[in-house]
Amino acid sequence: MQYQFVTCLSRLVCRLPGGLRERLGNLIGQLCWPFVPDRRRKIAVDNAMMALGLDRMAAEDIVKRSAVRFGRMFMEVLRLPQLSKDNIRQWVTLQGQEHLAAALDQGRGVVLITAHSGNWEMLGAALAMYGFPLVAVVQQQTNQAMDRFINEYRTLAGMHVTYKTGVREMVSLLGENKIIGLLMDQDARSKGVFTEFFGRIASTPQGPAALARLKNAPIVPAFITENPDGTHTALIHPAMEMVKTANRDEDIRAMTELLNRVVEEHIRAHPHEWFWLHNRWKTPPPCTDGKKQ
Repeated sequence: MQYQFVTCLSRLVCRLPGGLRERLGNLIGQLCWPFVPDRRRKIAVDNAMMALGLDRMAAEDIVKRSAVRFGRMFMEVLRLPQLSKDNIRQWVTLQGQEHLAAALDQGRGVVLITAHSGNWEMLGAALAMYGFPLVAVVQQQTNQAMDRFINEYRTLAGMHVTYKTGVREMVSLLGENKIIGLLMDQDARSKGVFTEFFGRIASTPQGPAALARLKNAPIVPAFITENPDGTHTALIHPAMEMVKTANRDEDIRAMTELLNRVVEEHIRAHPHEWFWLHNRWKTPPPCTDGKKQ
């Protein structure tokens, strides 16, 4: 029933004029903002203050804008069936696509890293529609109806979808010169690499560096940002190569640290587009001296 409802809702949204769709998205975001728990808001504001060196008022504004924009993102995901390889250039411009093409030309696959900034679903769809062989590595949703819905739309856009647990498939697809797309800006709990993020130690996913090292694949950072007119620009960075030594753990830590710097740089440039409501610094680093950190 939920799947049928959201599918019908998507069909309706696809028929709406662009301006009305955007206004409805903004309204949804504004209506949902008061329901964000106070504790979650406080953590987000405190983190924004510490990360960006802002006063509380400025941090509150950024966090609210970051949350409210999810209304527009929701509407954009619902209208994905309208987009195709024939019209995608009207909605998403790629800046630096030559970097991704050059990395693919090496024939070793590509690890593409991004963040929960801007409309990352639009980023994946756009890259696939531009003809890049993108594999979206996703978290399985607890709601099976929504999981089915969003994965169908990802596939419709031209992406191959695999879950985070499918490591063997990722390795195999890298061997087929595919692009493995990974989000790497959320707390990775005890399985992460503890590196600095905005000057504070944070548990960071080690998957991008580990995959790249295993298959000797280049890493390409890519992000997406919304333009004032409602279109988007995908920002694709030059490829980064793993430095491989006899010390695997240090190789992964060092590259993860470098990738964090790239993510930081993008967030500083577009702070209101990042997902501040996620507690990026939730997991404390392990004890190294027998004392609680």
